[in-house]
Amino acid sequence: MLDLRQLRYFVAVAEVEHVGKAAEQLHISQSPLSRQIAQLEERLGLQLFERSQQRLRLTSDGRTFLHEAKALLKHAERLESLGRRLGRGETGGLCIGYVSHAIHAGVLPEALRHVREERPGIHIALYNLSAREQFEGLRQRSLDIALVCEPPAEDDPDLLAAPVFDDPLHLALPLDHPLADKPVILPADLHEQDWIMVEGQLQPNGRERFLASCVAAGFTPQIRLEAAEPLSAIGLVSAGLGLALIQQSIGGERNPNVVLRELPWLGQSTGLWAAWHRVDLRPIVGDFREMVLAGAKV
Repeated sequence: MLDLRQLRYFVAVAEVEHVGKAAEQLHISQSPLSRQIAQLEERLGLQLFERSQQRLRLTSDGRTFLHEAKALLKHAERLESLGRRLGRGETGGLCIGYVSHAIHAGVLPEALRHVREERPGIHIALYNLSAREQFEGLRQRSLDIALVCEPPAEDDPDLLAAPVFDDPLHLALPLDHPLADKPVILPADLHEQDWIMVEGQLQPNGRERFLASCVAAGFTPQIRLEAAEPLSAIGLVSAGLGLALIQQSIGGERNPNVVLRELPWLGQSTGLWAAWHRVDLRPIVGDFREMVLAGAKV
């Protein structure tokens, strides 16, 4: 059985690749820290670090192990939090995973408002995670519900899902762009224009699907920049750095230098799904799920 303390020591050393600095952060001496790392490697039968006189470097296997160790420690923290809430009698707590679009679209805030009105004393923990991390959290029972931009596989043995929101994507242009005042924007107008790709909207192979849909519609976008999420993309559009597709729910009204236009012939949208475990262990989970689904707009 892995020792969580050793895992925490390993993560601390791995993040700075220096035993002395990690020991200072952990408030322990270097020698016992080195022994704990050595014992972990011996237990695993795996070399986690390449050692030299100057510093430590993670091996390829060590980098893989670091990713999983962080995930395990995060799950352990959530489990401890759940145990403390149960110990205080807070059996109605909720752990909710979400992507940023669930906030922008208003789905999560609206559901939280309803549940707090009905159960004002409930403890709610929110975790902004990728879809893969949320699905794993549902399976491990560290999450009660997930709000994601893609559903789990239809034949998933553990998880179920339902759509709750479908958000059309509008074209965002700088206010002074030549197309901003054109009555109707056609595919030919967008050919070889500079574009900003919004990574937060992408599902697996989303970039390829987006390019394919543009080509099928009759134009080829020139992707010059990539933004982590829609609000960053709006800022880049405002600066005149390109065009972008932005969710209707976010809008560009908050930025006076951005104009939003519909492209009905493109038909692009961003979906939002609620996912949950097939087996409900607590009534509050099912109640909250019904609140989310009651507000579905699909």
